[in-house]
Amino acid sequence: MTYCCGVLVREGLVMIADTRTNAGLDDISTFRKLHNLSEPGERLISIASAGNLSITQSVVSLASEGLENPETGVVERLSDVGSMFKAAQLLGRCIRKVRDIEGAALDRMDIAFKITLLVGGQIRGDRLRLFMLYSAGNFIECTPDAPFLQIGEHKYGKPILDRAVTFDTELYDALKIGLISMDSTMRSNLGVGMPIDVLVMRRDAQLAEVDHRIDSSDAYFRDLRDRWSSALRAAHIAIPKPPYGAGAP
Repeated sequence: MTYCCGVLVREGLVMIADTRTNAGLDDISTFRKLHNLSEPGERLISIASAGNLSITQSVVSLASEGLENPETGVVERLSDVGSMFKAAQLLGRCIRKVRDIEGAALDRMDIAFKITLLVGGQIRGDRLRLFMLYSAGNFIECTPDAPFLQIGEHKYGKPILDRAVTFDTELYDALKIGLISMDSTMRSNLGVGMPIDVLVMRRDAQLAEVDHRIDSSDAYFRDLRDRWSSALRAAHIAIPKPPYGAGAP
């Protein structure tokens, strides 16, 4: 299991991903799930992945090395696509290509072809965008009306984002709220865990303002967890008790 989220606000983009791929009693594994392609001043493309690890790695590698566009005959790579929409299209074709190659073998072993991706960023001359891709290679785009997308074990973190994030949320507030959603997910599901990879990019910069890994020794994240827990306890204590039954005031 995994949890990744992308938050697209007026000032920029936040991408957050955990690294846990297995959480058995005696077998905890971690792999990086946030992949960043950067050419400062030209392009910054960030990809967060969930699903079968071998599939996601094959898709990201194929998109980086190049895949022929059947309509033009040109080999396209993430490093030379002209827009974020074309980056999403290329990744969608790569998903379908990997399925063509590996799908029959996976079916014989009764292994589901599972992959979802968040791809966000900006290419010079294009606008900052965020997409979510599915196992069929199709995708949707994040909009100001719904300024975040999630993949993986999203249900525990979604209420935090629903209540607190709007398109006008300040960029580092968006990072803070995203980290709270990650903490809420980690507390409720052992399949999501540290380290946590974080990317912050400002609109029209085409470079990472923050590219950071949070581990268990990170003082800010420990403080955030403690403060959030204390704030929740204080909030529920401050709310009057329900006026129902024997405990009614």
